[in-house]
Amino acid sequence: MRRKFIRMRYTKWFNISRDGLSRNNPIVIAVLGICSALAVTNRVENAIAMGAAVTFVIIASSLITSSIRSFIPTRVRMITYMVIISSLVIVVQMFLQAYFPNIYSALGAYVGLIITNCIVMGRNEAFAVKNPMKFTFFDGFANGLGYTYILILIAAVREILAFGTILNYQVLPDAWEGWVVMAIAPGGFFVLGILIWIIRDLTNNYDEEVTA
Repeated sequence: MRRKFIRMRYTKWFNISRDGLSRNNPIVIAVLGICSALAVTNRVENAIAMGAAVTFVIIASSLITSSIRSFIPTRVRMITYMVIISSLVIVVQMFLQAYFPNIYSALGAYVGLIITNCIVMGRNEAFAVKNPMKFTFFDGFANGLGYTYILILIAAVREILAFGTILNYQVLPDAWEGWVVMAIAPGGFFVLGILIWIIRDLTNNYDEEVTA
């Protein structure tokens, strides 16, 4: 009986991590957080900073929501999430302004727009308010990591093709003529579309066809 209980618990941990990283990846499967995926992924350092910021907000807000879930009235739960998330985003903004002003300037308004990121709100509503803190932390981490590595993949392709660099280190010859389209949002759209196609094809994850 004890062995069965341990197996079930580890199965839940595995399912939570698999959902966040691949099966229900917030960007390529759930198609959430697309604005930041297009806007801030022209350089890898920006993608890392945005991914770390969103991951922190997801984990911290989910833990707070989980810890007080028994006290949140149903009618005001969305407002409660917004207050928690906005407070954490302000902390992130102040931290970036103080210690990484160049990255904060590059990310611009998209740091503040973490408040409206559907991934953050979605994990609070779909998971944190229904589960204990130990599972909530892991869910937030898995979804944040799933969001971050997709951003980094997109940014790596775009930065190399647009500037010939990776993390500002030259990786292509000086004669390389950067693709201007990769430095702007449409380039992110193309790379993201191809990435979604590849990952969904590899995992056999397709939307079901609706027939009359």
